[in-house]
Amino acid sequence: MRLARTTAYATAAALALTLSACGDDDETASTDVEVAEGCDEFDSGTTMLELCEAGEVTIGVKTDQPGIGFLEPGAEAPTGFDIEMGRIVAGALGIEDSGITWEETISDNREPFLVDGVVDIVIASYSITADRAKLVGQAGPYYVTGQQLLVRQEDAETIASPEDLEGVSVCSVTGSTSLTTVEDEYGAEPVAFDTYSQCVDALESGETDVLTTDGAILLGYEAENPDELQVTGEEFSVERYGIGYEKGDTAMCEFLTDTIEQSYENGTWEQAFESTLGQSGVETPKPPETDPCP
Repeated sequence: MRLARTTAYATAAALALTLSACGDDDETASTDVEVAEGCDEFDSGTTMLELCEAGEVTIGVKTDQPGIGFLEPGAEAPTGFDIEMGRIVAGALGIEDSGITWEETISDNREPFLVDGVVDIVIASYSITADRAKLVGQAGPYYVTGQQLLVRQEDAETIASPEDLEGVSVCSVTGSTSLTTVEDEYGAEPVAFDTYSQCVDALESGETDVLTTDGAILLGYEAENPDELQVTGEEFSVERYGIGYEKGDTAMCEFLTDTIEQSYENGTWEQAFESTLGQSGVETPKPPETDPCP
């Protein structure tokens, strides 16, 4: 096991933006994270000991998803529920906020970033799937949501459920499970971009008619433009967010799972949710049960 390599994955380097968190930056301090002292609890040879002793961790996150992982223009570090979960994991490793590097990921490079060591872990609205398990490990889930639809307000009555998507231009990001679902199961005409913000632009301009992904993400976009955009219909899938790590690192999986469960018990998970996604007015859900490590 090793720290994330400093050379970015070649085919995605132009898209990756490295964002170093500042330890005294109030924007990243929504959750009261306790930073563990010392590295004695970690066994020799483990990724956790390596990261703890280095005092640094690189976390792959989204930066264009309000409430999940979002970088405000001019801000030094992103904010959102995934960002708070990253701070919780870093704290359990004995790493201060100043030791976290936030590496922007898009849906299509999360596995390559883990496999090639660009990042140490990924916390980026990263749904746990059997296909991804062939390439990487995913601990969790730490949050469960479902796929929904975002449309222009004038289309909210005619595009109110996935059954209304046949032949309709639907946007999501390359590499996401959402686009496959609406194409294969509902006959939508898929439009793929690298980022969700590009889909939002295409929706607002009329280039596409629907943006589909997890409801938690869509509510953030609706909140940014409530006069023009609207989330429609009920959730029609189950998306279980996990923390990505290098495949085969069982000790890391157990550490991440224990850290998630401890955040349930000590209240930091609830605090993280309420300070981010909870600001939209949604009720704080019950934390999901985690999966056993392989």
